[in-house]
Amino acid sequence: QVQLVESGGGSVQAGGSLRLSCAASGRFSNYVLGWFRQAPGKEREFVAMIGRSGGSGFYADFVKGRATISRDNAKNTVSLQMNSLQPEDTAVYYCAAAIDYLPNIRYYDYWGQGTQVTVSP
Repeated sequence: QVQLVESGGGSVQAGGSLRLSCAASGRFSNYVLGWFRQAPGKEREFVAMIGRSGGSGFYADFVKGRATISRDNAKNTVSLQMNSLQPEDTAVYYCAAAIDYLPNIRYYDYWGQGTQVTVSP
């Protein structure tokens, strides 16, 4: 089991950057870590994920080239660096943990409470 707490959200202007962090307790290194987001009135969608030992990660097409996911198993943290943010990136961003390395929401068993990202024009 793992508990997740996100931080780092906020308000930025279009073109700006944010770094989201997720602190975990429990058997952190046993899990694939992912980031998802949910905009008002929309379904929660996959953003990025990273394997148990790290690596380059896997990204949704809409953030490819603008985001970097990383993890530090010694510190039990996973981060999402997002650049060139646009108003359509406005959403609540969630950190989640899964056993399988798949981008589908149904595979993620553990979730944080979310952090708000707001991008103004």
